[in-house]
Amino acid sequence: MNIQSLFDSTATGQISGDPEGGQSAQLLGTLTGARVYPRSITSLNGKLYFLMKEAGGKYLAVVSQSPLEIKLAQVHQRRLQVSDEALHLTTMPLNAPSAIFLRQQINWLQPTLLGLSKSAGCGDRLGLATPGHVRAIRSCKGGVRPIYAQQSIREMARTSRTPTQVLDDAMWGAFQEGWRSGFGADADHLKTYEDIDSCVAAGYTFYTFDPGAYVDNESNPAKFEQLPWADLETTISDTHQRYSTQMEPQILASGLVKYGRALVHVKQMYRHLRSTMAGRPYEVEVSVDETDQPTTASEHLIIATELHRLGVEWVSLAPRFVGRFEKGVDYIGDVNVFEKDCAEHARLARQLGPYKLSIHSGSDKFSIYPIVVRWTGELVHLKTAGTSYLEALRTVARCDANLFRQVYRLAHERYAEDRASYHVSADPARAPRADLSGVNDLQAVLNQFDARQMLHVCFGSILATYGEPIKAVLEQNEETHYADLERHFKRHLEAFC
Repeated sequence: MNIQSLFDSTATGQISGDPEGGQSAQLLGTLTGARVYPRSITSLNGKLYFLMKEAGGKYLAVVSQSPLEIKLAQVHQRRLQVSDEALHLTTMPLNAPSAIFLRQQINWLQPTLLGLSKSAGCGDRLGLATPGHVRAIRSCKGGVRPIYAQQSIREMARTSRTPTQVLDDAMWGAFQEGWRSGFGADADHLKTYEDIDSCVAAGYTFYTFDPGAYVDNESNPAKFEQLPWADLETTISDTHQRYSTQMEPQILASGLVKYGRALVHVKQMYRHLRSTMAGRPYEVEVSVDETDQPTTASEHLIIATELHRLGVEWVSLAPRFVGRFEKGVDYIGDVNVFEKDCAEHARLARQLGPYKLSIHSGSDKFSIYPIVVRWTGELVHLKTAGTSYLEALRTVARCDANLFRQVYRLAHERYAEDRASYHVSADPARAPRADLSGVNDLQAVLNQFDARQMLHVCFGSILATYGEPIKAVLEQNEETHYADLERHFKRHLEAFC
């Protein structure tokens, strides 16, 4: 193989005769003096694009037969002499301008819509997990479509990341692993117009509305007549008529009192998004999972019926299922009761849509995945977030015991305060001691229920204090990190493949 043969590519930019990029990476590594990521090598329109790593970090590289005309700061260009031919190497840091440039050159790195295909969201609080996610998704032969860029506004605030950073980090990871099959970008748990605007500006394609603050968990039917009927764009009499053959008036009143103001909020958010997107494609998920009481079948019917009437179009709905979906641990509750609940919600999603059921706080719920798949089939979206961060800590425990001990001690100190916005039941008294005295297998700490939840919900405090050293360990041991993630996510995806 010679350098000229690298410009002979397939329609997806892979090097003809070298789909995994191994030989190409060796050749380009020799020419550039850097480590080249084999699967990133993409040959399009007479140029080679790839990711390379030097002592200063990772860089986007472009090899072209004539100087690349690019007006970006921090761009470095030099000639590569190959036999009698001079080629040109352009390198640039992995920043926002470089990400925009690369998306303009390689269209499959732009976020796309997923539609009603079976899908999974892979949250990434550190911006380093996507290569591991890609490897797990690639191994799933059942066609699970990924959302690699997914982070809630709450998590962005706690990790000091912007919507653009979250999206760009996912794109770089997808590029590094040569993912060419498209991925979504989920602006998760949006609550305000400002949340929407920042994510639209960054280029997201999937918008999850969280009206939880407007849900009335008491659902007292006596409040029915005091609902904001003008904002609901209907009347009491018309509402009674609409449901006259479907449910008793008392059940209707209770359900609409519980969700009426939440539905108004979703309507307003949806119309703002539609106006702001100005014709660009997007998808919407409606999430009512972070509430005190489960969403009944009658309430599901009310939510879907009223959203349809208000002109809201959505691709997935996240109800509050029975049982407890706590962070970072398996489902807590009677799986037989859950199965009946899931079956009814899945039936309604097919009947009233079709749309997907979205499983929020879906990380590590291994006992119910087969049930979910049995009743939803293709119409399901699994949403995970903090479990990737916990696997990063597993890598830290494996590679830097002292740093992990410091992280764990801080989780003990911060848990009482940081747990406030999460549904968790960890008790520090049941977890290993703060100094981890007597613990020889640090990775096993990540498997203990209470310790796992403490580390999960304290991520903001931990990253504010130890974020840089944690990232340094992961970057120095990236293949170990990717392997930990791949193994963990394969377990998540087994039932869905």
